[in-house]
Parts: sequence; structure tokens; C-alpha cells
Amino acid sequence: MALVLGTLRLLLGLFFALTGAAKLLQVSAPVSQQMRALFEQFAEVFPLKLVGYQPDPRNYQTAVGWLEVLAGLLLVVGPPSLQVISNQFLILLMMGAIFNLVVLKESLRTYIPAVVCLGLLLLLDTCQFLARTKRVVRRPSKKIPGAVWKSGD
Repeated sequence: MALVLGTLRLLLGLFFALTGAAKLLQVSAPVSQQMRALFEQFAEVFPLKLVGYQPDPRNYQTAVGWLEVLAGLLLVVGPPSLQVISNQFLILLMMGAIFNLVVLKESLRTYIPAVVCLGLLLLLDTCQFLARTKRVVRRPSKKIPGAVWKSGD
């Protein structure tokens, strides 16, 4: 189980580090233009717009890119406590991406990567939680001295 969790954490961390780097770097002109246009749309439906804050699309893209790179790298090489935090942070980012796609009324086809990533992140988070809980909750190996067990209790 630990090998599967480690592999999943490695793959997700590398995936997010690479997608974040793609948001920061000029990969190719058409891809950069498409990503810039996408973040212009995302800035229009930014959730905090309701309270009067609307980010600059370029800064929004840069911030998301750096956050994905940092969280992805921490997921791969960070200590366990930071792995948990970065996983939960990436879950929030994916929920935000799905929110933006829903508000923009994009086709179902565009949801698939975000939904798959969210599902895998939730699976990783749940398995890590269960593994931590299993380590904490242990059955006593010896009988407790002086304890009397009666039938029917």
C-alpha cells in the first residue's frame, strides 16, 4: 500500500509541478496565447469578485503557476506534514478550477482533467489519512491487569 501511495504522490506531484511550470514559461506561442485567454476568462468569474476583488489575468496565471510548482514539489520531496498540506492545497486549487469551468459553462470534455486530478488527490488524501489513523489506533497486545471481563457486558 505504501508503494502505491508513494507512486501516486510522485506522479501527482510531478504532474502539478510540470503544469505549473507550463503556466510560468512560454512553452509555445499558441499554447501561451490559449492559456492567457483562459486565465482572462477565469479572472472574469473569480469567486472573490463578489466582494470586489478581481485579479489581473497575467498575475493570476503566474500565482497559480507558482502555487502548483511549489505544492507539486512539496508533494514529491517534502516532509510528511507538508505533503499533507500541499495535497489539500492542490485539492482547493482543483475545486477552484472546476468552479471556474462550471461558471463559464464549458463543455464536459474540459472538466475531465480537473475532475480526474481532484479525484486522485482526494484518494491520496483519504489513503494517507487512513494510514495515519491506523498507526495511531492500536489494539492493546496484552490484557490489562486487574480488568475483569464478564460475559453479557
